[in-house]
Amino acid sequence: MSGEQGGPLTEDHVALDEIELYGELMIAASAAVEDRLSPARIDEVLRVGRDHERRGRGRP
Repeated sequence: MSGEQGGPLTEDHVALDEIELYGELMIAASAAVEDRLSPARIDEVLRVGRDHERRGRGRP
C-alpha cells in the first residue's frame, strides 16, 4: 500500500530531495568562476555538517 513506511510515497520524497540537491549543485557549478567546485564549496552548497554543528551547540 502506498503511504506505508518505505513505500512509494517515501521513495518519492527522497527522490525529490535528491533532485533538489542536484539542482543546487548545478546552479553553483554554472555560477562558479573556476572550472570545478572545490570539495569545500560542494559541502557548503549541500549544507554538509550544518546539522552536526547545530547539535554540537545544543540546538535541535
